[in-house]
Amino acid sequence: MAAIQLAKQAGATVISTASSDEKLERLKDFGLDHGINYASESFVERTHALTDGRGADVVVDSIGGENLVNSIEALAYRGTLVSVGVAGRAGSNVEARDLWEKNTTLRGVFLGGALINEYARVHAMIADLFERVATGELRVEIDRTFPLAEAATAHSYIESRKAVGRVVLTP
Repeated sequence: MAAIQLAKQAGATVISTASSDEKLERLKDFGLDHGINYASESFVERTHALTDGRGADVVVDSIGGENLVNSIEALAYRGTLVSVGVAGRAGSNVEARDLWEKNTTLRGVFLGGALINEYARVHAMIADLFERVATGELRVEIDRTFPLAEAATAHSYIESRKAVGRVVLTP
């Protein structure tokens, strides 16, 4: 949700994927222009259709695995693929030659490493994001709140993949 908002505020046309039409509908409030239900259609084919065959200039992938490999196909010439996680818990077989064909870039982003190596820059960036949340410029969506005693239920809810936004435990 943050990536959608930040991309929209930067002037991008925002395309995002989700596993249901209901989730995609909720993302429109955050700046989503085009939603792709990856459970019912190919996000690569739909991205190319939405961009008149060009592909996306930037793809942010938090899933990894085969999704990361497919994201390369969704890129435009000289596009950038930003890998920010492995929510799918699977490794990927990315071939360098798949990046060469369209002169694309694969960039890994890990906040922990950035904090260690670029603390001042990253600290300022995080402070700016918190300020933007405090002023309402960025929204943090809380999907559901559970009492701490129901942590197992909250975890099951997260694993069900029904959440759209944060799940919060309260004391």
